[in-house]
Amino acid sequence: MKDWKARQAAYHAYTSMMNIEHTDDLNKFETVISSDIVKNALRHFKEHVNEWIYPAKSYAVAICYAKWLERDYGEDFYAALDDEDLLFGNDPYFKPYYESKSEYDAILAELDFKEDMGMVPDIHEYYKEEMLYGL
Repeated sequence: MKDWKARQAAYHAYTSMMNIEHTDDLNKFETVISSDIVKNALRHFKEHVNEWIYPAKSYAVAICYAKWLERDYGEDFYAALDDEDLLFGNDPYFKPYYESKSEYDAILAELDFKEDMGMVPDIHEYYKEEMLYGL
């Protein structure tokens, strides 16, 4: 098992065992459903939105995770994005790259990834809890 997957599994096992609520629990936030995936995913990278726009947020989170896994663990970006378990099965809107290549490619073509903009800092906090668990 890859180190990041082991840390992710350990984090989820621990939080489940200790009955700890996740900081990104969907029940705690206003959510909106929109079919304009590319535009709204890019909004998550550029703006601090007051609601989470699905399924666009799932694409933004997956791209962030793949970028950070590449940086932190040397994982190939597209291999991570293609992993069906990238978000540990916790996001009902997540699609791996192979299932939604055109949407991911359109987002990536326009994306200027900055860790200090939009919802990225919030996503990064959860990533650190989950993927760097135990470090």
